Amino acid sequence: MRIVRFSDGDSPHYGVLDDGSTRVVVLKNDPLFAPVEPSGQIVELEDIHLLSPVIPRSKVVGVGKNYADHAREMGGEAPDHPILFLKPNTSVIGPDDPIVLPSWSQEVHHEAELAVVIKALAKDVEPEDVDGIILGYTCANDVSARDAQRADGQWTRAKGFDTACPIGPWIVVDPTLNVTDLRVSSSVNGEQRQSDTTAHMLTPVRELVSYISKVFTLLPGDLIITGTPAGVGPIVAGDHVEVTVEGIGTLSNPVLRR
Repeated sequence: MRIVRFSDGDSPHYGVLDDGSTRVVVLKNDPLFAPVEPSGQIVELEDIHLLSPVIPRSKVVGVGKNYADHAREMGGEAPDHPILFLKPNTSVIGPDDPIVLPSWSQEVHHEAELAVVIKALAKDVEPEDVDGIILGYTCANDVSARDAQRADGQWTRAKGFDTACPIGPWIVVDPTLNVTDLRVSSSVNGEQRQSDTTAHMLTPVRELVSYISKVFTLLPGDLIITGTPAGVGPIVAGDHVEVTVEGIGTLSNPVLRR
């Protein structure tokens, strides 16, 4: 099942798509906070505009250097524990929304990632219990201003600016999805930049969610972006970036500078 958040020209709505279907069953309420209950309306996917499938009410938790090859390409060795950072919910955008390059940066990179959507309040969760607090998974692009990252010595400005967290196109809810071995890739203007599998994560998904829950209390709608493979690189105005996660789909965003 795929959960979508969409606009048909009116207020945002939620809906569900069965695998392989283009018919969206509209829901009465946000499935994070209410039982899944159809409204009786059905719309076609091509007739609606997909929005970010969730707007975190609390936080986006990012993970740095969770693939050894990426750690090396950034000029360092793999860390011995997960490196965490936060992105504000104002950085979140959805499919086809533009990534707007900030005026103060001249070196912005794409970062393809698997994202985890949390469905329940959780603290100090053990890895074997993590599945019970996860709603599902989506694609994310941890857009990063590298020059600001180097200059500041910490990552808030570099990774937290408006439009720096595209997610989507939907949330996949599938207990059979093997998140320990999904291919994560990116392309810019049709040219592949990144491709690796979550099997090469330094800290796998369930252990990562458990670790984060012991640092932050997780709330419904929180998003965890799990780290990016090697191959990150620059994006400039006029580019078109795609992030694909096996078993989930493709997130596509144009790039512009205002």
